[in-house]
Amino acid sequence: MDNIQLLFDAPVLSMQLLLDGLLIGAIFALAAYGMALVWGVMNIINIAQGEFVMLGGYTAFFLYTAGVHPLFAIPVAAILLFAIGWGLYKSFIFRIVDRDLFTSILATFGLSIVLQQLANELFGADVRTAESGFETIFLFGGLVTVAEIKLVAFAAALLVGGLLMLFLKRSRMGQAIRATAQNARAARIMGIDTDGVYAWTYGINAAICGAAGALVAMTWIIHPYLGLPYTVRSFMIVIVAGLGNVFTVLGAGLGLGVAENFAGFVLGAEYQAAFVFGLLVVILVWRRFWLARQRRYLK
Repeated sequence: MDNIQLLFDAPVLSMQLLLDGLLIGAIFALAAYGMALVWGVMNIINIAQGEFVMLGGYTAFFLYTAGVHPLFAIPVAAILLFAIGWGLYKSFIFRIVDRDLFTSILATFGLSIVLQQLANELFGADVRTAESGFETIFLFGGLVTVAEIKLVAFAAALLVGGLLMLFLKRSRMGQAIRATAQNARAARIMGIDTDGVYAWTYGINAAICGAAGALVAMTWIIHPYLGLPYTVRSFMIVIVAGLGNVFTVLGAGLGLGVAENFAGFVLGAEYQAAFVFGLLVVILVWRRFWLARQRRYLK
């Protein structure tokens, strides 16, 4: 209660939490873009989403240790993770396409554990970070601070969202992805290689997560067990925003970032993760109630 009172007594503190939450939420939205794409096109809930973010973070870290500025690691991480995503689809994920959602959850959960443990064996369990070298902006006489790297992350989220929409609308592969998402069987009849479309879709998802991971490595920390919170956040954002609109995904990501930031301040940092999982339960219950209500109206 004291922390809540402090928010009312010091409005500038609320401004700080709001700005940090919005900028943090942009990175959450990046990972959620890919999950919405895979879910909408392939009907797969990818529980390995957070592990792709983790691998992108390690890509940025190792390039940083090699003397490359981590900002240049963003496209490198995206390209590398695209190749990993493509390879995982061709060797594993293609087997669960056209299966039920529960099968995809179990299969990709197993994949997430494998990636997590491989990262632990190869990279160690130490916490790592890639120093971006960006400075901090001071507002309102120094009472509010904004890290420049968070502004970069916010701009990257908008840019990736715009490029994703442009790709889906203008490119031939993007149009094939949209056609497959609407009706895969009809797309096959029209001559679209849906297996290739699925491979591209999963690779694009991994690439987006890789870019998000590089930003995470510069903004916070990375370690092999980083993935689960990002998977949960992505899942929540997609549940709230739906599968069809990039901007609603971005809005839901920003909202989650703000809610999580305020919850961390009010409840304490040790309860921030618990808040995320608790919020997931609330959203799932609300979604079930809403869907049941819609079915009653249809009857």
